[in-house]
Amino acid sequence: MPAIDLARLRSQISIEQVLLLLGFVPSRRNGRWLRGPCPVHSSGHSPSSAFWVDLETHRYRCFQCHSAGRQLDLWAAAHHLPIHAAAEDLCHR
Repeated sequence: MPAIDLARLRSQISIEQVLLLLGFVPSRRNGRWLRGPCPVHSSGHSPSSAFWVDLETHRYRCFQCHSAGRQLDLWAAAHHLPIHAAAEDLCHR
């Protein structure tokens, strides 16, 4: 398994880039905050305000499925991968 510098990867890939790759379309934007459907559980039944993203801190949280973290965590959760596999996958994209 190749070594990946997760801190460096986090500094080079923004949460906005991850959201774009996931096809996330926010339903609301308020300054540094985005709200919309959760790309982790992608249920059509969730309120569009349940998923929040802070563009300054690169953190997200879904108040319905309770997924939370930073950009690599989001990619891992959305693709059901462990963090190292998610980092490798994201690097290839």
